[in-house]
Amino acid sequence: MSNMTNSQAWDYAVGMIKVDGLEPTKEFKEYIEKEKRGEVTMQDIKEYLDKKYKVRDI
Repeated sequence: MSNMTNSQAWDYAVGMIKVDGLEPTKEFKEYIEKEKRGEVTMQDIKEYLDKKYKVRDI
């Protein structure tokens, strides 16, 4: 996969998710498109995911 462009890598990753019958949320797909265009970084996406899926202490 080292010869893939950033866009191709994202397309591959989303395709692998879909193989399991899952679909990324609209909001996450928007983040992916922003990252492809260089508007956000991978760190921004990591922080978004960490915040969205943060485990809460009960």
